[in-house]
Order: sequence, then structure tokens, then C-alpha cells
Amino acid sequence: MKLKMMYSFLNSDINIIEKKLEETIQAESLLLRQASMHTLQAGGKRIRPVFVLLAGKFGHYDIEVIKNVAVSLELIHMASLVHDDVIDDAELRRGKPTIKTKWGNRVAMYTGDYIFALSLELMTNINKPEAHKILANTIVEVCIGEIQQMKDKYRFDQNFRDYFRRIKRKTALLIAVSCQLGAIAADAPEYIHKKLYRFGYFVGMSYQIIDDILDFTSTEKELGKPAGSDLLQGNITAPVLFAMENSKIQNEIIKVHENMEPFEIKNIISLIKESGAIERSYALSDLYLDKALALLEELPENRAKKTLLDIAKFIGKRKF
Repeated sequence: MKLKMMYSFLNSDINIIEKKLEETIQAESLLLRQASMHTLQAGGKRIRPVFVLLAGKFGHYDIEVIKNVAVSLELIHMASLVHDDVIDDAELRRGKPTIKTKWGNRVAMYTGDYIFALSLELMTNINKPEAHKILANTIVEVCIGEIQQMKDKYRFDQNFRDYFRRIKRKTALLIAVSCQLGAIAADAPEYIHKKLYRFGYFVGMSYQIIDDILDFTSTEKELGKPAGSDLLQGNITAPVLFAMENSKIQNEIIKVHENMEPFEIKNIISLIKESGAIERSYALSDLYLDKALALLEELPENRAKKTLLDIAKFIGKRKF
């Protein structure tokens, strides 16, 4: 079953969120409006809003309230991608030119900042101080993660602790908070929104590890960018860390630099694939996925719980 089919019963509410996203980013500045729309129209799975909506089903669900949370979380995600593309000097995002490619780094950074600010403004529609505090802290952590990502580029002596801390801020935290804030906005009991936070964290960790695997195993068409792009940009991920336990492979990997041509990295990709690092990375992802699924068992039975289960399994087993 395709991912979107799993939550097709939410389609009308997802359409409301899509319209609200487009409405929210309409800046007075033509350039800012064009750059923001370019990011929005690049598409995406909208998985964070889906988690918000599903979490809301554990409380008093009201789309007119919860849409503000869903859009706010998606805006943070969009802003972080705009900044990431500057940090990574990425030419393409989902097969299309990035904002930095079309308008330059300065426009890209200000666009990302603008979208971040919109997310905070939108959350003022939720009359819950706890939700505001969680969102503000999330933006702080995402920004710290962006800085750390820059510091960690081409740092081949990093370990798994560094990697886990980075992907928590890069991916897992936003999915965790999507689950938590969706439940809080719907007035779900505290024990539920805390369990949903942990569920989202474990799913997010699994999701990012799979993403890092796919950078080596998927095609350029599936990725929207050349295979091995993460390593080429200096991002040290789980498959790389596992592969570098072999000293001969490590000696090849540490030769990677920012001016290396994509074709030069093909041999290194082959070495990583042959080392068993991909299989070990899948096993690592499964550990987080199993923790997420165990948490779901502790939640009340409803359609949203079954859908969260299906999505979590899909995310942990996806191949592109």
C-alpha cells in the first residue's frame, strides 16, 4: 500500500492544510513570496502535518484549531530545508533547483528566516503556553543542529553519539513534536501526548537512518540528486561510520573533499555497499522502529493508532 493511501481518510483536512500553507506564505515582498512559493511547490510528503492530525485524533479533534499546528510544523521543516541547501551548497532539492540556486544564498537565508517566523506567528492561534514553549524550543534545537551540521562537515573522526545527536535535531525532534503538539492542541491527556512524543522521536530516528541508507542505495532519479551526495557534501552518516570500521575503506573515505567530482565517489559507494554497512544500518533503524511500535501498544485503540502503526512500518521498510 502506498503511504498516502494509509491516511486517505484525512484527505479533506490535508487539503485544508495545503491551502493554509499557501495562504500563510503570501509575503508583501514579491521576491520573498516567489522564493517561499518555490519551496512549497517543490512538494514533499507532508508527513509532519499528517502526524499532527493523527495525534489530534487522541483528543477533541477540531481541524480549525489543529490546522495551525500542522502548518506551523511544516513551515519549520520547510525553513530548515532552505537553510540546509545553503549549508550543503545543494543545487537540487527533489530534482528541482533550490532557492540558493535560483536566487543566491542571501535570499535563501532570509527566506528560511521568514518561514521560521511565520511558524511562530501561526502558533499564537493556539491558546496554550506549553505549546508555544515547545515550539520555540524546537526551533532553537533545529538551529543548533544546523550549526552543528556545518561544524561536522568532513569531520571523519566523529562517532555514533555525534551522529545520533545530529539526526535527532535534523529530523527526529520535529516528528516527535508534531505528534506531541497535535495531541496537546486537541486537549489529549498528558500521558498520551508524552507517549506520542517518544513514539515520534523513535520513528524520526528510524526515518533519518533509512534516508541516509537510501543516499547510497537509490538511483539519482529516485533521489532527485546524485547517489552519494550526502558524503560528497561532507555529511557523515550511519553507513559511513559502519564502513569506516574497516581501515582500508576508511582510508578511501577520508579522501572525500568538497571539490571531488560525483563520478569519483562511485568506487567509495561500492566499497560501503560491500562492507555490510548497509545491512547494519537497516538493523540500527529497526531498533528504533521496534521501540516506536512498542510505545503504540500503550495507546488507546482508534483508527489513528492503526494508521500510525502502518506509517511507522512503511517508513522503516521504504526503499526510496
